[in-house]
Amino acid sequence: MARSTARRGATLNSDYERRPYWHATMPVLPSRRDRQLPDTADVVVIGGGYTGINAARVLARGGAKVTLLEAAHLGFGGSTRNGGIVHPGYKWGPDELVKRYGEDLGRALYRETLDAYDLVKRLITDEAIDCEFRETGFLDVAWAPSHADHLRAEVEILRRFGVAAEFVPKGRLHEEIGSSFYHGGMVYPGSGLLHPGKYFAGLAAAADAAGADLHEGVRAKAIRRQGDGRMVVETARGAILAKEVVVGTNGYTDGVVPSLRRRIIPIGSYIIATEPLPEELARSLSPKGRAFFDTKNFLYYWHVSEDRRMIFGGRASFLPTSVDHTAAILHKGMLEVHPQLAGYRIEYAWGGNVGFTFDRMPHVGRKDGITYAMGCCGTGVALMTALGTWVGEWLGGGPAPALSKLSFPLVPAPYEGRPWFLPFAGEWFRLRDRLARRSNR
Repeated sequence: MARSTARRGATLNSDYERRPYWHATMPVLPSRRDRQLPDTADVVVIGGGYTGINAARVLARGGAKVTLLEAAHLGFGGSTRNGGIVHPGYKWGPDELVKRYGEDLGRALYRETLDAYDLVKRLITDEAIDCEFRETGFLDVAWAPSHADHLRAEVEILRRFGVAAEFVPKGRLHEEIGSSFYHGGMVYPGSGLLHPGKYFAGLAAAADAAGADLHEGVRAKAIRRQGDGRMVVETARGAILAKEVVVGTNGYTDGVVPSLRRRIIPIGSYIIATEPLPEELARSLSPKGRAFFDTKNFLYYWHVSEDRRMIFGGRASFLPTSVDHTAAILHKGMLEVHPQLAGYRIEYAWGGNVGFTFDRMPHVGRKDGITYAMGCCGTGVALMTALGTWVGEWLGGGPAPALSKLSFPLVPAPYEGRPWFLPFAGEWFRLRDRLARRSNR
């Protein structure tokens, strides 16, 4: 696309599309609306994102009669709205996992997240998914001088757990990123980038080929257990009788299982995408093609896409907001980090929910005929793909994930799924970010 002659300075254009760039450039999925619902199934899966589609794929391939219910359209939520960065890890590093959960469980939990990343790579190969995957590594950049010290320490911790990483001092950051805004960084090679829409389309095709019965526009309204132990899933279009139910609704968890709604906090995350950039500029922004994160609480995450667009996202606001408002916030942040993008048009802006938990860990478990997997806390491409897969294997007689050993804490507040407390927490985190940026070592 030719550069517009109408650009002036750093003003955000207003004619961008209010939808995910991934939606605009992914294959059109066959409609699964208005299909006849079965009366019975071995397993009913609720939620048509990474978790549900992978659980359905594995269960169907194992011979189970599986019906998947998605309230909107397949991949509606974070599965096709995320930043396209796939990497292992939780919010807590391996040393913190060991402190919290003990040596054996802590190491097993960390091993699982490495396995989750490897699973994504294997699925892409085995299912021949054309999703622009490239294993580029990511660079975590220090928002404040003190954060550089933390990243240097994190490199040593990761090495003790057998994971390669490298600290990059501020004087060498130009080798990794076209920005002088940060104070150092950590390179983590074992991570990559992909097109979330194309990746999800490949997963949906695999589930379909395995024989999973996929439905869109069907919201599960209630689940109850009969005296004979079987589950009844009520929908607006009738009930389905099943032996097992899987819930994989993550950041879009509603009241179909009230106890799960009280444990998941939906937090908005927002992204903008520029027009395609000149090749030389794109290379200068990301000399090695890496993904980027920064270390502040209101973090930014970004990369240059395969077609040379800047994909720039972040937790722009914890207040009730709009795509236009958050696009303006992110555009300003993008130009702080990369002022050389001033004058380039934004072509897409969107947002979606991330499922957070009180302990900032994902959770998986089985209780009273319901199996759940949710709470990605921002690392969903790898973790929710893996948890959906492992849930399918678990129900098929395989081992339980190590994550199933964790208790799933309630949000310690009067809470029924509407996070009224987030604006207060957001202001506290924003203040901490400002103070950290201003501080010296």
